[in-house]
Amino acid sequence: MSTDGEKIVLGSGSLFCMEFTGTIPEDAVIEVTDNQLGYIQGGASLEYKPTFYEAKDDMGKVTKVIITEEEATLKSGIMTWCGNTLKKLCSTARVTETGGKRTVKIGGIGNDNGKKYIIHFLHEDPADGNIRVTIVGQNQKGFTLTFSKKETVIDAEFKALPHDTEGTLIKYTEDIPEVSEG
Repeated sequence: MSTDGEKIVLGSGSLFCMEFTGTIPEDAVIEVTDNQLGYIQGGASLEYKPTFYEAKDDMGKVTKVIITEEEATLKSGIMTWCGNTLKKLCSTARVTETGGKRTVKIGGIGNDNGKKYIIHFLHEDPADGNIRVTIVGQNQKGFTLTFSKKETVIDAEFKALPHDTEGTLIKYTEDIPEVSEG
C-alpha cells in the first residue's frame, strides 16, 4: 500500500439491500444477515457516467464546458435468491405465503410500490482495509430467470437516485491507515 492509501483491490464481496426511509444508517445496521440480498456471482461493478455540454465559438478560441447530467449504476449477479428477493428487484411484485408456499405476483403498473432501496456493497480486505459502496435506488433493468444446467443468476442493475440535499448518488467509503502523531 502506498503512503496515500492506494491499494490493489482483489476479490468480490457481499451485497446488502434494505428499504430507504430517508437516511442511510450506519454500516453496522446495514451489514446484517437479514439485509443480505443474496450471495453474488461475478462480483459487482459501479459505473458513473457524467454528461457534459460544451459551448464553443466558431473559431475554436473560446470554450465553456458544464456538466448537465450524472448517472450511476451498481450491477451485480445474485446467485442465491427466493421470491422475497424478487420483491426487492421488482416494484410491482407482491409476495404472499400460505400453506407452505410462497407466491410472487409480478406486474400491473398500478401495483408499483414506489419503494427505494439502500444497495450496499462490502468488499472485505483484512490487509488493506474494507471498501463500501452505497447507493439509494431501484433495479430498473428488470430480470431474467434462466433455468438450465448451470445455476440461475439474476443480473440486477440498480440505478442510483439522489439520496440527500446535495444530490449525492454514490457514497464510497474506504478504510485508510491511521496516521500516528509523533
